[in-house]
Amino acid sequence: MTYGEKIPIRSRREIQAMREAGRHVAEILLALRQMAEPGVKTLEFDRLAAKEIDRRGLTSSFVGYSPGGLPPYPASVCVSVNEEVVHGIPGSRELRKGDILSLDFGIICDGFHGDSAVTIPVGESSAEAGRLIEATRDSLYQGIAEMVPGRRLSDIGHAIQHRAEGGGFSVVRQFVGHGIGRQLHEPPQVPNYGRAGRGPRLLPGMVFAIEPMVNVGTENVRMLDDEWTAVTADGQLSAHFEHTVLVTEETPEVLTRIAESH
Repeated sequence: MTYGEKIPIRSRREIQAMREAGRHVAEILLALRQMAEPGVKTLEFDRLAAKEIDRRGLTSSFVGYSPGGLPPYPASVCVSVNEEVVHGIPGSRELRKGDILSLDFGIICDGFHGDSAVTIPVGESSAEAGRLIEATRDSLYQGIAEMVPGRRLSDIGHAIQHRAEGGGFSVVRQFVGHGIGRQLHEPPQVPNYGRAGRGPRLLPGMVFAIEPMVNVGTENVRMLDDEWTAVTADGQLSAHFEHTVLVTEETPEVLTRIAESH
């Protein structure tokens, strides 16, 4: 992988705006998580997300998003169930006991984006699903722990891969983390795998969205006909966690985390 584009360093004012964006994301995502019960349709998550965005005077990061000529994304939140890896479009699907649910959500506040994702069980899930969720969450935080000045960009993905594969799971390579700021996706790409010690050195003021997607079986995914929903190629479970994170002079600051959140 090449690292050709300059990574933005955020000013104090920009960082404060991103803190505020992150707070809104965390609060709304927590409310969405609390809806996750058997019988709830995935469309209901989008309705609540849109209502909260409007109530708070925010703008959705996702509605109308159309990278690379894809059809505009039609919802405020991505709702992915079981074998759906990412970008599931909310609709008539009803949650069932034992499902695992991934919610990916982003907003714009004062011109800056916040982006976060979480996977949770619906009721009581299988032991395998529990191990998958735990490994994916752990891999996120082990990647975040590498976000200190002087470390290399690839150290993040190396730590994520080591935890996920060490737990017997596979890391999705088709989708990666990213820089974030005035645009939802900014330089650099942040893969969730790779050798350590490569790429630019991390500096205070850099902000990345770190988002491992981890599968029970193969790392390979396929796209559904809606051109957005990615599912595991073998139909096995997938989990997804994400935080927007600031590199500081000392320990990383997770901008999309509040009390009771992931």
